Amino acid sequence: MALPFFYTNAITATVTEFVLNEETSKHIVQVLRMQNGEQLLLTDGKGNLFNAEITDGNRKKCTVKILSVAAQPSPSKKIAIAISLLKNSTRFEWFLEKATELGVSEIFPLICSRTEKQFFRHDRMKNIVISAMLQSQQAWLPVLNEPIKFTALLHTSTAKQKFIAHCEEENSKESLVSKLTFKSTQSIILIGPEGDFTKDEITQALQNNYVAVALGNTRLRTETAGVVAATLLCIN
Repeated sequence: MALPFFYTNAITATVTEFVLNEETSKHIVQVLRMQNGEQLLLTDGKGNLFNAEITDGNRKKCTVKILSVAAQPSPSKKIAIAISLLKNSTRFEWFLEKATELGVSEIFPLICSRTEKQFFRHDRMKNIVISAMLQSQQAWLPVLNEPIKFTALLHTSTAKQKFIAHCEEENSKESLVSKLTFKSTQSIILIGPEGDFTKDEITQALQNNYVAVALGNTRLRTETAGVVAATLLCIN
């Protein structure tokens, strides 16, 4: 049976003993009812995986002894998804969960001309990403950025492969898989809002060396398109 798995950004690879915060301590002691001597796993979200043993099951300040530290290799591919915020935040949260499980390295909530909702609860969204990382037994936490405007992102990305998925029929585009350069380890793809990117946004992206691609033969919801793109980029 897998050991319970927790995240803490305060731990360092050199510690021999560590006191967990109140929220994590409460979950370990009161919810899971773990006792002194039982083991658990911790990660700092930066690739370090700690095997630890409970030495003081205090529900506010649970103390653990670090038994061993292992480094999980960083993902060989750095995949970034820039996706429009959605009017229905539950759908955006679903995307965050699935993209994290798939192994996406970075997520940019995007504000486009047709983005209907721009409010973003970063703390809540980050907690969803953390939960998905732990559920999928990973030790690398994706970077979740603050919302960024479409034009600002175009001028800041340094990815080697840059794509934009849109629904405009006038602009010729091939499948994402056919455009992948297997030697490249850094990719970003832009996913638009419910009403798609505007023609001007598509033109701007193309002028900034983004390649127009298709994700299939059907029109996808924004969050579905994001997951399809993440899947194709992570496994190919």
